[in-house]
Amino acid sequence: MADNTAKTIKKQFTTKEMVLIAMFAAIMAVCSWITIPIGEIGITLQTFAVFCALGILGGRNGFFSVIVFILLGAIGLPVFSGFKGGIGALTGPTGGYILGFIFMALIYWAGEKLLGKKLAVKIILMVIGLAVCYAFGTVWFVFVFSHNGTAMSLSKALSLCVTPFVPFDIVKLVLSLIVANSIKKAHLI
Repeated sequence: MADNTAKTIKKQFTTKEMVLIAMFAAIMAVCSWITIPIGEIGITLQTFAVFCALGILGGRNGFFSVIVFILLGAIGLPVFSGFKGGIGALTGPTGGYILGFIFMALIYWAGEKLLGKKLAVKIILMVIGLAVCYAFGTVWFVFVFSHNGTAMSLSKALSLCVTPFVPFDIVKLVLSLIVANSIKKAHLI
């Protein structure tokens, strides 16, 4: 009986976990509003916030933070880049990159469960998650443009949506690991 109760408790969220999940969903929203315009698609800090959520909260709670962020946007709150919200933002050309955050978090959560929480594992999982997010988002981008009757090749989509962002996302990944490590060392969370 006691073992079964312990398993039930582990499946639930503590009040602290729920607050942190909500707080990181809000941080993702604020970071999505911070945009540096380069070309047609600006650089935001969304991926930095996702990396921080995963690095600080761990895979499970980081995943749910991403889900809350996306659900807030899906119901129409302006949490996405350019103060956009609603299903249209998710089904538009760049919506696949937002939905790709779910895959980033799932990969991190699964990898953390299987491989542990060492720094090298975190880095590898974040890089793989980012690559999957890029792949999903790019396929989505091409599909939406092609579906709307506009020609969009994979190479053009990569040059618009991935190539310019890779260096910035690597910097965001490194900075998020530094922030996560600092917060954990200071026992702030």
